[in-house]
Amino acid sequence: MTRIKTILFTLALALGALTAQAADRATMDQFIDNLMAKMTLQEKIGQLNLPVTGDIITGSTVSGDVVGKIKAGQVGGLFNMKGVQSIRALQEVAVKQSRLGIPLIFGMDVIHGYETVFPIPLALSMSWDMDGIRNSAHIAALEATADGICWTFSPMVDICREPRWGRMSEGNGEDPFLGSAICRAMIEGYQGADLADKATMMACVKHFALYGAPEAGRDYNTVDMSRVRMFNEYFPPYKAGVEAGAGSYMTSFNVIDYIPATGNRWLMTEVLRDRWGFDGFVVTDYTAISEMINHGMGDLQTVSALALKAGTDMDMVADGFLGTLEKSLNEGKVTMEDIDKACRRILEAKYKLGLFEDPYRYLDAKRAKKEIYTDEHRAAARQLATETFVLLQNKEGVLPLKRTGKIALVGPLANTRANMPGTWSVAAASDRYSTLLEAMRRAVGDKAEVMYAKGCNVCYDAELEKNSTMFGREMRDGRPVDVMRDEAVRIARECDVIVAAMGEPSEMSGESSSRSDLSILDAQKDLLEALKATGIPIVLLNFSGRATVMDWEVENIPTILNVWFGGSEAADAICDVVFGDVAPSGKLTVTMPRSVGQVPIYYNHLNTGRPNPQWFSKFTSNYLDVPNDPLFPFGYGLSYTTFQYGPLTLSSDAMTASGTINASVTVTNTGSVEGAEVVQLYIRDMVGSIARPVQELKGFERINLKPGESRNVTFAINAELLKFYNANLDYVCEPGDFEVMIGPDSRNVQRKTFTLR
Repeated sequence: MTRIKTILFTLALALGALTAQAADRATMDQFIDNLMAKMTLQEKIGQLNLPVTGDIITGSTVSGDVVGKIKAGQVGGLFNMKGVQSIRALQEVAVKQSRLGIPLIFGMDVIHGYETVFPIPLALSMSWDMDGIRNSAHIAALEATADGICWTFSPMVDICREPRWGRMSEGNGEDPFLGSAICRAMIEGYQGADLADKATMMACVKHFALYGAPEAGRDYNTVDMSRVRMFNEYFPPYKAGVEAGAGSYMTSFNVIDYIPATGNRWLMTEVLRDRWGFDGFVVTDYTAISEMINHGMGDLQTVSALALKAGTDMDMVADGFLGTLEKSLNEGKVTMEDIDKACRRILEAKYKLGLFEDPYRYLDAKRAKKEIYTDEHRAAARQLATETFVLLQNKEGVLPLKRTGKIALVGPLANTRANMPGTWSVAAASDRYSTLLEAMRRAVGDKAEVMYAKGCNVCYDAELEKNSTMFGREMRDGRPVDVMRDEAVRIARECDVIVAAMGEPSEMSGESSSRSDLSILDAQKDLLEALKATGIPIVLLNFSGRATVMDWEVENIPTILNVWFGGSEAADAICDVVFGDVAPSGKLTVTMPRSVGQVPIYYNHLNTGRPNPQWFSKFTSNYLDVPNDPLFPFGYGLSYTTFQYGPLTLSSDAMTASGTINASVTVTNTGSVEGAEVVQLYIRDMVGSIARPVQELKGFERINLKPGESRNVTFAINAELLKFYNANLDYVCEPGDFEVMIGPDSRNVQRKTFTLR
């Protein structure tokens, strides 16, 4: 009887919640119905217009006469403004000087933090720490909303297997399962449980869709793939965003089935809304509507109508909707229903954010003074950054360093402040962040001496360096090459160990920062060779926003730590790991190639009819000049301790579609220091109605173990984990044999099989 009462009580609570939601929805609908009944056509179209203003630059076009348009009711929102006073001034124009007083929504590219900057998204994914990632988004929302921002253009969830593409830095790597988990965590962190809470902000999942697979790795370029690949490999993180309740989506620049995403009705309506049930609004990326003209889709009026009818609701910067929709309506190219539908979605977002109740709810100057870049936030960013660094090799045990003797710190990234946060840190206050040199000297105190020399520029080509260090991140040194190099070598010879801070400056990855060569840059390579010739042990800190080619470095430099770009607290976090206060625990979420010629390279590939794991065999699928396998596989990363995996066990060797099998392994810290390990579960569908990947990530758990400590890790395998989209795009689970793999990375795994009946 008690159990029945509990069930009935639970059902009553659920029914009550649904009733409350229905009441809230009815109240919102009534409010918006009343408002829209008062709106003119131009005021409705104005809600679909998103100009850019402020001092933050993220595109090549700037909007004109913004204040005049706000007064005329021709602006729905603004983006890239920073600061409560500036935002309040324009919100007051909208509320007090436009006819209906409809408040604006204010957005910004708050990508991986606000003034407390967390590691770049690619680096965050290397932590495999969903709680930490969720908290990073929560802190970003706290700070951004304290400064007047209520909408962020994040998370970016594009699957990327193409490291030549600079925006790999802004996503979560190559895997859809992990990417989906991170998407959910980010949205939960940004939006919380209540969008009307002034400490939460609306998320915007981007870029819908497939932006991470451009031909030749060149930004904004063509994307072409089958729909089976879309649904199985690229769509899952976008779908996870809908399931997590994301309030908005952003269109991508590329074509889908030869139609630009912004004007693609199949994508925006049939998939996003009809199939997945998304009920928020869709905004374009920067000038994406007008860019459809270059795609050959027609003039501005034609492409604007195409975008609206496709299901795109808000026009970022292009002025296509504002300038052409009335004409298109009069000519029968769009309907009033099309305009009303888009307008309603924008107004609903503002209602959910509480802007109609209080247009100034995010404009409390007191919050800005006490909730931005706090000690608590900085500590969280520093801790999470330590989890993102990936120790690629430590052959001679040089790391961790002792705080004794003399340490040579060299390289173009050793003493730069502005490059520490990484790309897409548009709200950063870089003058408050530490350089690596400053942090290292703090870390050793009076126990050791840190000697510094820049050693070289980023590269020999001054124009390339200029294009790679924009937005105040320039660091070109005018001294002769030999003078700089000789100084570094001289200092190195006086020291016990060399720490080489090298790699990409922060703007060498990110938007419009594609590279055709993924190797370390020429000037830095020459300096590294000169340092190697000294015979002094070298620790290479590789800064990057993408997977890089380090075949020479792996052969010649025994110790390599990939530090990516760790955010505002990067310098101190690097020292925490370098000096052993924290053991490295990051695991690769991108495959590291041996050669750019292997790209695209990713772990969850399909097999060929002539597979060949060896190198070389004629008439099999391989290269003449390099092996097929990567330099470092997906999921890889070392620690200062060692972990031993016990035997993999399955609770059964067979299951039904309604059943569950538990896959278990005991992991033991067999080293002498505490450390974190990411236990990874992979599954292979051995026979399917379509070709299936050689392995797919289907579970992971990050665990922390003290020396000698063991933990049993169990993954529950059910039919949902075995499903895929077949040739008809039906989501199915097919009976047959499956291989289960568990290990510390995708290559080093134990295997067991079971049968789904």
